[in-house]
Amino acid sequence: MKNFRESIITLITETSANLPSDVRCSIVKAIEMEDPKSQAGLAMSTISVNIDMAVDNISPICQDTGMPSFFIHTPQGVDQLQMKREIEEAIAEASVTGKLRPNAVDAFTGKNSGNNLGFHFPVIHFEPWEKEEIEVKLILKGGGCENKNIQYSLPMEIPGLGSASRDLDGVRKCMLHAVYQAQGQGCSPGFIGVGIGGDRTSGFELAKKQLFRRIDDRNPDTELDNLEQYILEKANTMDIGPMGFGGKVTLLGCKIGKSHRVPASFYVSVAYNCWAYRRLGVLLDPKTGSINSWQYRDSDEIKRMAKGEGMPLTGREVKLQAPVTEEQIRSLKVGDVVLIDGTMHTGRDAFHHYVMHHDLPDHLDTEGGILFHCGPVVLKNADGSYRVTAAGPTTSSREEPYQADVIKKLGLRVIIGKGGMGPKTLKGLQEHGAVYLNAIGGAAQYYARCIEKVTGVDFLEEMGVPEAMWHLEVKSFPAIVTMDAHGNSLHSLVEDDSFNKLNKLAEESH
Repeated sequence: MKNFRESIITLITETSANLPSDVRCSIVKAIEMEDPKSQAGLAMSTISVNIDMAVDNISPICQDTGMPSFFIHTPQGVDQLQMKREIEEAIAEASVTGKLRPNAVDAFTGKNSGNNLGFHFPVIHFEPWEKEEIEVKLILKGGGCENKNIQYSLPMEIPGLGSASRDLDGVRKCMLHAVYQAQGQGCSPGFIGVGIGGDRTSGFELAKKQLFRRIDDRNPDTELDNLEQYILEKANTMDIGPMGFGGKVTLLGCKIGKSHRVPASFYVSVAYNCWAYRRLGVLLDPKTGSINSWQYRDSDEIKRMAKGEGMPLTGREVKLQAPVTEEQIRSLKVGDVVLIDGTMHTGRDAFHHYVMHHDLPDHLDTEGGILFHCGPVVLKNADGSYRVTAAGPTTSSREEPYQADVIKKLGLRVIIGKGGMGPKTLKGLQEHGAVYLNAIGGAAQYYARCIEKVTGVDFLEEMGVPEAMWHLEVKSFPAIVTMDAHGNSLHSLVEDDSFNKLNKLAEESH
């Protein structure tokens, strides 16, 4: 199959940059449902612009391209070992060219392999079938939404919903809670695949396989079809909304599968996927490896998504020039739209852990600084300089144990991320005069265009590209204040409100 490797590179590139037809239709419906002037509307407008930019730039829609997972059907006689080798070669090449972010790190040391190859990385599932063609499906599921996957073992007590038994109503309660607990951290509006039964491993695999169903299909099992439609309707009454800002659209798709189980176990496994629902498939000629046809692409596909301009300038935006003063920060309040100019630093999990135990190099001055929770896609230029090709926010909640201490130690004034942070950080913002800004999750192209220059990098060798501390010069970088220096948090308000609405669904029958 002389063309197999090139076909896989094409599949990776398209999956990373170009959303499927059914996903595009769902996002258009979500845009139409939100008030364009609301925070939810601004988020959806930004998302639509970002989708178009990713196609135009042939670059990742979201900087987090996750752990590439392939599901492959092969006819008899196909050399699967050779296919595996060529898939790995394609993954390595796509990592060098910036179609994938290098995400494979050693489980203990965190050392990045640099090419998305490692133990059991990428994930490749082979299954035989009786058809003549080879089917290759790929899903790129980022870490933010992967962390919101959840598994329930029934019977159990579910927060806000009470007792869940080993029956369809128990499954209903699990699914409602799964949507609730994702909040904005999973980059809503999102999609869920659900596996009922199996064991802990096969249940999650079944759930992830449901994400390969088309959004507009109907479950052949009437009971499960009714439950899918019910969950899709009721999840959107919780008003979690895009990015967890509050709004009418929280869930865009719900697909359920079931498998036999052993008598001792009853698992409900939920795979949550963000709006950047990157999955495509191809059918290949088994002799040449060439692409015969694409899956999830319709002839009447919506080619251009944007109807707005992202976060349109109204003249009411607050402009911040780094370094930022405490007085400027204390004047901000939840709901303000901020435009940032000047120096910004990236810092994620490895960085926060490092800062808790070490001082930064002497050449770094972070007083009054801005820290961006971001693992960008960065390419090296011929002259040795760097350029950022994708740079959206990562989920901030992972830094909750450290953030307040890091703010104090480094003299930071602004933290940028997605999904919000908890009470320890909120207290730290008040005490030290800092603010949390929510950037739009997944909008990696939209934010990359705000980065004018990479001025330097620290910890690249030790931490790898996503975790390194990149120093950026930005212009008109937009974000929304969701946690201010006065103890106010939009995330807490939305979570409390959605919990009350979840509670009202406890005894409802579908």
